[in-house]
Amino acid sequence: MTTSASSIPTDSPARGTGVLRRFSELLSSMRFAIALLTVICIASVIGTVLKQHEPAVNYVNQFGPFWAELFLDLKLNAVYSAWWFLLILAFLVISTSLCILRNTPKFLADIRSYKENIREQSLKAFHHKASAELGQAPAQEAQRIGQMLSTGGWKVRLQERDTPAGKGWMVAAKAGSANKIGYIAAHSAIVLICLGGLFDGDLFVRAMTWMGGKQVYSGGGFVSEVKAEHRLPENNPAFRGNLVVSEGTQSSTAILSQSDGILLQELPFAVELKKFIVEYYSTGMPKLFASEVVIHDKETGATEEARIEVNHPASYKGVQIYQSSFDDGGSTVKLRGVPMHGGVKAFDIDGTIGASSQITNGSDKYTLEYTALRVINVENLGGDKGSSATDVRKVDLGHALSQRLGAADKTVTKRELRNVGPSITYKLRDAAGQAREFHNYQLPVDTGDGMPAFLLGVRENPAEPFRYLRIPADDDHSMDSFVQLRAALQDPAQRERAVRNYVAKAVDGQRPELAAQLTESAGRALGLFAGAEEVNGRTVGGLQAVSDFIEAAVPEGERERAADVLLRILNGSLFELNALAREAAGKKPLTESEETQRFMTQSVLALSDAPLYPAPVAFELKDFKHVQASVFQVARAPGKNVVYLGCVFLILGVFAMLYVRERRLWVWLAPNGTGSQASMALSSNRKILDTDREFEQLQQKLLNPPS
Repeated sequence: MTTSASSIPTDSPARGTGVLRRFSELLSSMRFAIALLTVICIASVIGTVLKQHEPAVNYVNQFGPFWAELFLDLKLNAVYSAWWFLLILAFLVISTSLCILRNTPKFLADIRSYKENIREQSLKAFHHKASAELGQAPAQEAQRIGQMLSTGGWKVRLQERDTPAGKGWMVAAKAGSANKIGYIAAHSAIVLICLGGLFDGDLFVRAMTWMGGKQVYSGGGFVSEVKAEHRLPENNPAFRGNLVVSEGTQSSTAILSQSDGILLQELPFAVELKKFIVEYYSTGMPKLFASEVVIHDKETGATEEARIEVNHPASYKGVQIYQSSFDDGGSTVKLRGVPMHGGVKAFDIDGTIGASSQITNGSDKYTLEYTALRVINVENLGGDKGSSATDVRKVDLGHALSQRLGAADKTVTKRELRNVGPSITYKLRDAAGQAREFHNYQLPVDTGDGMPAFLLGVRENPAEPFRYLRIPADDDHSMDSFVQLRAALQDPAQRERAVRNYVAKAVDGQRPELAAQLTESAGRALGLFAGAEEVNGRTVGGLQAVSDFIEAAVPEGERERAADVLLRILNGSLFELNALAREAAGKKPLTESEETQRFMTQSVLALSDAPLYPAPVAFELKDFKHVQASVFQVARAPGKNVVYLGCVFLILGVFAMLYVRERRLWVWLAPNGTGSQASMALSSNRKILDTDREFEQLQQKLLNPPS
């Protein structure tokens, strides 16, 4: 009786009690291999969920100091190159190889064997069995049955036996022996894939750092200044790293990220980026990015042009060059420093993305780090601007259902995608090393209220979203009017003139006592708003100061009316103050209109929030020269072909084990007078309906021949 691959005892202990023998049995056991596979699967899930090769500060911001330190100690930030992951892969290769070596001879012997020596009595124990009387002698019947099985795709062997009644014949046939080959192929595939993973992993890089005198580099500076002990040679058999090339430049040194720093990989060629091409969807997401490059051979000086796109890499001297991403290649920007607090004057400054500049504010020193320039910013400025309540008179059930049914990309929320123009991202770092990140748009943005505003974003750390200060744009589409108004608000003399102008327009000259009261109230309102007066022993400024004053000085029942009066006085005084500021700048005062009202409303809100801006100056993007860079992934992967071969073996092995049924058939022909007594039995490694039908067909064909 044949034995299926799943029933072969792969863990049975060998004879002997030696420690080495027991260890060998454990190492080659299926239980040990499955345990290793489980650990590898868990590690792969972690490597998929947890972003790999991120800066350490990113893990601290996301998970906190304790878990970040634990992840870094366990090398979970670089799972696939961790020493313990490579060690598990190596043990899995050894375990599976030993298992194959131990069981392959058994399978090969079983494949070659016809099991023709099976006893006649054993055939009666099979599930599929039959018997019949045949008219010809055993020798003739054996030849007939053997010939019929051979034409049906069976491999047949005939055996003659002596019996008390004369010569008997055993017909032994088999089909589907490739099922056993499937076991060998599938397990060999595991070995090949793991070997390919070891070859293409950091195995060779680790070997060079352990035994080749190479060290991981954790400092900063230019690539050209990194010493030789941090550089891997051109003949490194396996590596995978990133190559950043700006337009009009070339590079021949790739960066290999390690858990505790980087290594530099020298390439046998240099990649020159002639042109970078990027196309966008309407959502602002990149639709296509490609690089037109020239590859310069270091040894021969030969050049080769190529176009590299996503999923269309270039190959040179066994190194694959993939289009990975794109970045800024050192764009130059011209910024204008807009004063946000008193004592600062506007100034211009030039910089380069990726570089920094030193600026001072009196005795305070800051480092301005130019982080990123984004030329295209597509934002969703749509949405439901109505109330959250539902008017049942306006409910259209058909329209509501059509919004929620049908294509999967339908959404109830209205989307209004718009390119709001370029933006600059920078960090302002103080002398203590603390930095805040800022994100400012070059052009004013209409957020839906009809008043275009400059958006000045700020956040304390990368894990937070940006919070924006909205500064209204004037009739020249600039922030100058707001800056001038804020400067006038900080000037006591200008505030006093604005109050006089406001009172003169608001009060009849025949009532001097009312003018005096209004002058006092307007002066108090402007002083509170400017932060020039204390409330409850502290200086606040903005609308918060006005609110604190009303709560402290006005009885609770009269606060609402007093707030309404005080805000009207404040708005009127600020309108006159704005007229004085425009007059000092050589501009005409604003006329009373709906547009002017929107400008003043947004100006009041911006003036109220401006003292909370955490920097003395905001940098406005005035001009830029965009330089793009292409990010390539370069890889030399000798294990790739090994992995492909393993995948072929795995497909063939799984197909053979799942879809190839191993069947064995025996027909014993014993002498019975002038004829034969036939006993037939069939075994299969699977109990399925096809086996039942096949046995019935064989029984009809072999034991009931046509007369």
